[in-house]
Amino acid sequence: MRLNRRDLLKAAGAAGALNLVWPLSAGLSPAQALEAAQALGAVYDPAPFTLGVGSGDPQPGSVLLWTRLAPEPLAAEQALPDIVEVEWLVAEDPALSRVVARGSHPASATLGHSVHVAVHGLAPGTRYWYVFRALGKSSRVGRTKTAAAGPVPRVRFAAANCQAFHDGFYAAHRGIAAEDLDFVVHLGDYIYEHGPVGGDHVRDHDAPATFTLADYRRRHALYKGDPSLRDAHAAHPWYLTWDDHEVVNDYSGTTGGAPFLKRRSAAYQAWYENQPHRDASAAGGAGLPDPEIHRVRRWGDLLELTVLDLRSYRSAQNLIGGTILGAQQKGWLKQNVSAAPDSWHVWANSIMLSQLRSRVGGGYMFTDQWDGFTAERKEVLTHVLNSGMEDLVVVTGDWHSAFVDDIRPDFDNTASPVIGTEFTAHSVTSGAYSADWNRTNGPVMGRGNPHLKYFEGNRYGYDVYEATPARFSAHLRVIADRRDPNSPVTTLTSFHIDRGVAGSYEDPATKSSPAQWRRDQ
Repeated sequence: MRLNRRDLLKAAGAAGALNLVWPLSAGLSPAQALEAAQALGAVYDPAPFTLGVGSGDPQPGSVLLWTRLAPEPLAAEQALPDIVEVEWLVAEDPALSRVVARGSHPASATLGHSVHVAVHGLAPGTRYWYVFRALGKSSRVGRTKTAAAGPVPRVRFAAANCQAFHDGFYAAHRGIAAEDLDFVVHLGDYIYEHGPVGGDHVRDHDAPATFTLADYRRRHALYKGDPSLRDAHAAHPWYLTWDDHEVVNDYSGTTGGAPFLKRRSAAYQAWYENQPHRDASAAGGAGLPDPEIHRVRRWGDLLELTVLDLRSYRSAQNLIGGTILGAQQKGWLKQNVSAAPDSWHVWANSIMLSQLRSRVGGGYMFTDQWDGFTAERKEVLTHVLNSGMEDLVVVTGDWHSAFVDDIRPDFDNTASPVIGTEFTAHSVTSGAYSADWNRTNGPVMGRGNPHLKYFEGNRYGYDVYEATPARFSAHLRVIADRRDPNSPVTTLTSFHIDRGVAGSYEDPATKSSPAQWRRDQ
């Protein structure tokens, strides 16, 4: 019988076993914390590159390389000099014999001995391999790819979200690492600020929440202990946004007193230190970061990726005149829509854009998502319609279940035109509703939301998206068992969108796959 991490922790607590407690419990030494993490399946790379390597934010001639020195990954402080020089190298081959760029970068204690190197002068649409060296040791070899330029016949990428360490193993990331991809998009909830819980608002006394910079650094280090996550980072370049649990459940970035602002600042810094994210505010390696998430990136003439930040600038929910984007980001998004090129337009969106009523004529299920900001949603989507922009695809996380929705400027008006499609992906591990809940409520949600085409909530995994000049396809990859780090990956179903035709359709070959709701087409 396989046990997930939550079950192991419960069993250990009942038995009083020190080596199976929550690794970030108060009072554990770094060695004890590491032992506890290893008992839950954590395995680290050799020191000092224990947390692996990664790359991100690829552009046609540039990519961002990342690592972080952490000889004792779960220690509050690292026994390292204030500044460690880290050498880096980029080559055209896995053996690193055809070197195209090299240099060194200072890893400072101020930024957790993290390294963010923006490498320029690379060829568009090209794979490269890279390595870091420091303190007489070398990191694993990572692989990356620059964004394409000009005509592109295909773009293929994966989207992942919601990966609670205590809820299971990252077999989904093992699958992502093995995929043939141009890049990965992470849609948020990379970490959870709490440990094993009965719900988002209840914390176990042995799994204290994160508040300080040291807390968040250790939380990220624990999550990086899953080898499949490190493999996925080393295999592909990533674009990243965040949701709430990188800081605290359901937070608004513009409200809260001084203690919350201090906590948010610590969380943002630790997130930056542990991610392959390009951020101009800390480009010199010494300044404190203030990560800017929203950006537009293009993959040749085929795909425009718009990454949104739906946490940092939002107001409280359900306010007249409330905002989820903030005035500056909203203006930026509308301006980009007005100037959009002729391509597929993909919005990386951390929380559900489409309306989700609890039943016919009922209230919204959750107003932490765009349903809490209905006027702004209608404003933005009406602008998309009026601009004439076509081929809009929104990829979303957060829900721990899979949805496929038609996007309309006015979701309550079935005569409102379809202007795009939203794909909400399964979670990597984070617990979904029960099979009984899904079986009962899938049809209820379907009948209450005429734009909802598909719902499946019993599985875990990730999505793979493929764009060609003629069609955009979404392949819902699922794992067999999140309790198994080597769980096989299969395709549950696929949906397609034809270029120039708003709305999706399910692939006939997979339409008989299990689901709790399908709208007849």
